[in-house]
Amino acid sequence: METQKLEVVPEPEASAPAAGPRVMTGAEMLVECLKREGVEIMFGYPGGAVLPIYDALYGSGIRHILTRHEQGAVHAAEGYARVTGRPGVVLATSGPGATNLVTGIADAYMDSTPLVLFTGQVATDLIGSDSFQEADIIGITMPITKHSYQVRDAADIPRVVREAFHIAATGRPGPVLIDVPKNVANQKAVFEWPERVFIRGYNPTYTPNPTQLSKVTEAIRESRRPLLYVGGGVVHSGAAEELREFAHKTGIPVVSTLMGLGAFPSADPLFVGMLGMHGTFAANRAVMECDLLIAVGARFDDRVTGKLERFSPHSKKVHIDIDPAEIGKNVAVDLPLVGDVKRVLSAMLPEVGPVGTKAWLEQIRAWDEQWPLGYKAEPGVLKPQQVLEMLWDATQGEAILTTEVGQHQMWAALFYRFKHPRQWVTSGGLGTMGFGFPAAMGVQLAKPGETVICVAGDASFQMNIQELQTVAENDLPVKVAIINNGFLGMVRQWQQLFYDRRYAESRVGAPDFVKVAEAYGIRGLRAQTPEEAREAIREMLAHPGPVVVDFVVPEEENVFPMVPPGAGTDEMIGRWDD
Repeated sequence: METQKLEVVPEPEASAPAAGPRVMTGAEMLVECLKREGVEIMFGYPGGAVLPIYDALYGSGIRHILTRHEQGAVHAAEGYARVTGRPGVVLATSGPGATNLVTGIADAYMDSTPLVLFTGQVATDLIGSDSFQEADIIGITMPITKHSYQVRDAADIPRVVREAFHIAATGRPGPVLIDVPKNVANQKAVFEWPERVFIRGYNPTYTPNPTQLSKVTEAIRESRRPLLYVGGGVVHSGAAEELREFAHKTGIPVVSTLMGLGAFPSADPLFVGMLGMHGTFAANRAVMECDLLIAVGARFDDRVTGKLERFSPHSKKVHIDIDPAEIGKNVAVDLPLVGDVKRVLSAMLPEVGPVGTKAWLEQIRAWDEQWPLGYKAEPGVLKPQQVLEMLWDATQGEAILTTEVGQHQMWAALFYRFKHPRQWVTSGGLGTMGFGFPAAMGVQLAKPGETVICVAGDASFQMNIQELQTVAENDLPVKVAIINNGFLGMVRQWQQLFYDRRYAESRVGAPDFVKVAEAYGIRGLRAQTPEEAREAIREMLAHPGPVVVDFVVPEEENVFPMVPPGAGTDEMIGRWDD
């Protein structure tokens, strides 16, 4: 009899129980939200009110950069955001920790930099009682944030964080603040992630109005002396390629604001230069004489316009901007066009052709030859303009530059010829001393393979000099070029020109920057002649780690040309060869 083989049928595996609601603390929710938003790096400084959040961050995989001051954290986040286009993220404690962020928040607001800032707060039952380390950070920052939240229920954290990142990065970018009371960070609730964001009343206009678009293209066809005036909005929208194509297709020359540098290559024959208070003669003269001024992602700020009554008096004015509040705010315009710069230029490209600007371009070139940008070189004397030229030569114009604020900032803008967008990171609207060095840290973390140079003044560098420890600790190969003239340089220049050289409190003492750098374990160098400067730059760039170079320059070297305060842009003073 044949034995029957028994077939063994394995029992089905027990199915995993259905995933139930995830109960988490508010702090754990916040960290989970950051992960879902793709945050890899954040900047901050701990304190009592945010200890639950720091505990949740521990082992989370998100890299936290401990700066040595909250202002350093927010500027570092700005640098990160400016070169990536993604929101920088900051975490600070309540009271003084939060108020130490205020300058950086205002800076980001003025320069349309996307940030999401988390501040700790005292427990909800203590709010309003003047408890220890309590500050009304929502009230304090309301005028300088795009939006702000104070979370009172942990269950709201996923929605609030999702909305905050959306608001910070869309439309005209800017800072968004989320205040988290300590008891809310500890409170437990069900985590529910909103896949979509809908905020009633917040719908930025991206696509331009077709009728207005037609009017603008018609004005371009009719113009004989058109000029593109481009600002930081071109960089924010990622429209540099569309701008180049538009300028080349039409033959329209380009001038740039301080914040727009890099949006159009400086070496391009159509680039006239930076306009405004320290712009080139040719750029400002072109603005005065053009018959059509096309402002693209710029806001007509006072450092560009000078005396409003004298600004571009012969031109019909077009203003392209995503923020309708900017249109007509400072200068009346004939043709407003609200929309994202990239989409607007893309929509106009098929509708435009060569304008016939040969004679206009020849005139602009003649102005440039008549009033060239330059400086007086002196044997054995290191001029600040030379330092910037040497930096450009040594890097072939490929470094990412950050700056502090002052004369060195203007020399960098004028003498380092930018090739790419997001290559220039500076404080424009607020003009914040202490911005550049921590911003360079954020840039280097975002772009680890790039050469990052902070061009600083001896006064500005001391504003956040403590961040040398952050650079050393994280081995960030930031290169710092200090233009050391022993003064608050721009203040001294104004005192020389308009206050009869009464240098009231503008002489700034400085430590031995080489010794200070070495005290932090960082390479320090000094250069006092052009020959020493070339060797120092060579050594700086060859060194794999961070370097601080003290470039000693003449005290009374000025930034020229210059539009005096209260003057029109046609009243520039200070030819370098006078």
